[in-house]
Amino acid sequence: MLKHIVAHTYKPLLVKYLSRTRVFRYNDLSLEIPPEVFHPGFFSSTLLLQQQVNKLYLEGKSLLELGAGSGLIAMSAAKKGALVTATDINPVAVDYLHRNSKENNLDLEIIRSDLFAGIPGKKFDLIAINPPYYRKMAQTWYDHAWYCGENGEYFSGLFSQLEGYQHEGTTVLMVLCDGCDMEMIKAAAGKNGFHFQLLLTKQSLLEKNFIYKIEKKK
Repeated sequence: MLKHIVAHTYKPLLVKYLSRTRVFRYNDLSLEIPPEVFHPGFFSSTLLLQQQVNKLYLEGKSLLELGAGSGLIAMSAAKKGALVTATDINPVAVDYLHRNSKENNLDLEIIRSDLFAGIPGKKFDLIAINPPYYRKMAQTWYDHAWYCGENGEYFSGLFSQLEGYQHEGTTVLMVLCDGCDMEMIKAAAGKNGFHFQLLLTKQSLLEKNFIYKIEKKK
């Protein structure tokens, strides 16, 4: 009941607030977030994944944030010395990744890409993914942050290509929530020889989030 009340009172106010470009400050980062880009400050998934990535030793490590959106994870990792590639399908997100990395004096490789399509052949030490969760076709660039296709096409594409960007020691971290079709996502992973190791569960007012390590079955 509390979740229902919060969702129906908080969401309309949030939609109105995020209809303009806003500045989001996190630690020593300052990011401009336009309406077309997923805002990391009002949904717990990005911050939870960022905190998990931040626990790792990042100095000199190659990191891919796939579907970077605001770039909070990518830029936080770059601050810790990671060699970062940040991608997104959304051209507005890519534009602001360039702007915000410049404003924060960070050197990132930024690529517009639908999943791995635009990424040159490369294997990363760490891949961080906050994927679109919900089964529906995206109609706008902003929708790509939320919707994975009617039949989970995003996850089918992700897991069919993921191995090509890993080496034996690659760590792949993904955040999901209790509103996901977990059976569908795990089926797509299993079909391509991957399994999920649960690292962390955290409940917020609106949802329960899970951090998973994605591993290749031996």
